[in-house]
Amino acid sequence: MTNTTVSTAVAVQENGPGALVAQCRGDIELVMPSHLQKRVGAWIRTTQGLLRRNEKLLQAAQNDPGQFMSVLLDAARLGLEPGTEQYYLVPRWNKAKRCTEVTGVRGYQGEIELMYRAGAVSSVIVEVVYDRDRFEYRPGRDERPLHEIDWDAEDRGQLRLVYAYAVMKDGATSKVVVLNRGHIAKAKAKSDSANGKYPHLSPWSTDEEAMWLKTGAHRLTKWVPTSAEYIREQLRAHADVTAEQQPTAPAGYLPPPIDTDDEDEDEAVDAEFVDEEA
Repeated sequence: MTNTTVSTAVAVQENGPGALVAQCRGDIELVMPSHLQKRVGAWIRTTQGLLRRNEKLLQAAQNDPGQFMSVLLDAARLGLEPGTEQYYLVPRWNKAKRCTEVTGVRGYQGEIELMYRAGAVSSVIVEVVYDRDRFEYRPGRDERPLHEIDWDAEDRGQLRLVYAYAVMKDGATSKVVVLNRGHIAKAKAKSDSANGKYPHLSPWSTDEEAMWLKTGAHRLTKWVPTSAEYIREQLRAHADVTAEQQPTAPAGYLPPPIDTDDEDEDEAVDAEFVDEEA
């Protein structure tokens, strides 16, 4: 390696996307769920490691650092780890810019994580069915699918179906989602990463089974609460209950005057309490 090449490599390392991620630590931590904020350092180092190992991803991040950080902030906001089956980072060709850029693809583990985090489910089942598996499910009669696998079989055949359902905290079973190869083909056809200039880098090519699972899990989110929407609903419900429990003063009622002579000067009023964790 020449001195010029070394200098260039050092400059990229010090001023490139990896350094940008470290510089934006405060922004990343700000949007992260509170339970992950203690791990923000490891989260950033994992992302920097991805850039070092994947030359095409590094180049895409260098082409548009703003887009790269937008994708990372989206992963951070969701509380998902980029570069894993929770959240893929994929180079995508942008025709308008005439270069690659980084796009984020939520993985099946990410979809499942968001369902668990909502707190409404006790378990989430997402499985693929191969040609040689036995699968039975009749809506309206069966509560859950019957899926039998010959674990001794060396070849289970081709991917045939994916199904997903959740068991709620009260023991009830959510809607059962079953998708066939045609459904999966339609989902893949809408994927930018699968139909871009570098389809071989898409998770649809590198991890097809995982993308079947992701599609099934994503379809299930229409029937099972995910973290953001569930928490908002819980907060709204809590606010409604609190409002209903507030006593209503009768018409014409006036509060009695405050006796300032007996007031304890050392007693803090409500407005003086500050929630430091807010």
